[in-house]
Amino acid sequence: MKKFIVAILALALFALPLSACKKDDNGLKKIELNEVTHSVFYAPLYVAIEKGYFEEEGLEIELTNGGGADKVMTAVLSNSAQIGLMGPESSLYVYNQGKTDYPIVFGQLTQKDGSFLVSRVDEPNFKWEDLKGKGILAGRPGGVPMMTFEYLVNQHGLYDGTDLTLITDVQFDLMTAAFESGTGDYCTMFEPLASEYEKAGKGYVVASVGEGAGEVPYTSFVAKQSYIDKNTDTVNAFLRALKKAYDFMEAATDEEIAETIVGQFPSTSLESLTTSVKSYKDIDAWTDDLTMSEDSFNRLQDIMQNAGELDTRVPFEKIVNNSYAEAIFG
Repeated sequence: MKKFIVAILALALFALPLSACKKDDNGLKKIELNEVTHSVFYAPLYVAIEKGYFEEEGLEIELTNGGGADKVMTAVLSNSAQIGLMGPESSLYVYNQGKTDYPIVFGQLTQKDGSFLVSRVDEPNFKWEDLKGKGILAGRPGGVPMMTFEYLVNQHGLYDGTDLTLITDVQFDLMTAAFESGTGDYCTMFEPLASEYEKAGKGYVVASVGEGAGEVPYTSFVAKQSYIDKNTDTVNAFLRALKKAYDFMEAATDEEIAETIVGQFPSTSLESLTTSVKSYKDIDAWTDDLTMSEDSFNRLQDIMQNAGELDTRVPFEKIVNNSYAEAIFG
């Protein structure tokens, strides 16, 4: 993981820095937002985009799928994105490398693992102990998906290399393709991919990783401290738009939410999107107010240390600033 972070920092140093957000001809302030993957898991963000809540706050969001937290972090460090949506573990890695202007968390979006375990065979009575002797595509080393999955199976007495095999040499956004080509017995997938995969008869969703692992600060909005200091009004406007999305989702049905975000998933059926929304509601995937608790932050560090990816623990206040979300959500 140390070599991985050094590579990120090197890429960031050679990337050409972009200026802070500029106003477009329409008078809106443009924000480049790089997300770790594109999933119904991030429905509040897409609701805010599709309902025009960002425009109401004077913002225009240019959304890019980074295809992994390493790429999102590189984008944020190099200023090619002002805001990143990714696991907070990346900020801990960068902080421990001694970088001064590191990205901090100003809003936590999800509080559970958003992946679902897909098997090649139907297993209506699946238990985590059934993974003994199997190979699982669960993410890349050092990423929250892999570390949370490893923590979960460890709680059930299963250990990588002894009881099962965690396949870690496949790029995050290529795992499904690898699974289809015959790699592994199981693969973790986010929604709506998991539901679509099952609907196509390619596999069977047998368990929710988030339900099994419990509360974890899984995905957060991060930005460099220097950007936040110079653009506090923009950060507040960004959070106000998300607050409107939260309010809408609280009153809306699963299908109404799916209908709202269908433009973000043009190749996915409304039925699958509705199922995906329900799946994430059922596991209480989204935070209530975009704040992160210190207890959950410490649990994340427990998970990272369990995976052997964190040498030095980081103080909560160095990585997380809840004051912006607290001011908006009350």
